[in-house]
Amino acid sequence: MTVPVEICLKGDDFATNETITSITREPRAWTDADVRLVLEGMLQAMHRRKHPGASGQSIALRGISWIVNPYESGGVVLAIEITLGAAVAGPLDIDQARLEAMIARVLATPSRSSSLVH
Repeated sequence: MTVPVEICLKGDDFATNETITSITREPRAWTDADVRLVLEGMLQAMHRRKHPGASGQSIALRGISWIVNPYESGGVVLAIEITLGAAVAGPLDIDQARLEAMIARVLATPSRSSSLVH
């Protein structure tokens, strides 16, 4: 499945669209591992926008602000913000409270990577 992501970097007055394609399950069937891939994918997409042509960076999921909000036509959106800018993924067909709980668990569990993308 593909997850649409809208990115707005600090200092830009426009947003760009990206997609995350590494997720195999539909949102209603996501596991914590899928949520980690989405968060990391959002950060990687922001990095690619800021540094075109750069190779992939290791990700550490810390220092991000996040929120899950209902989407007007159904589902939810996941928004994150870091010093580099903001990204919004969705709409996603998943229960808001369930996604929030998974994000909280993922962020509380250290990742295997040690360097930040931002």
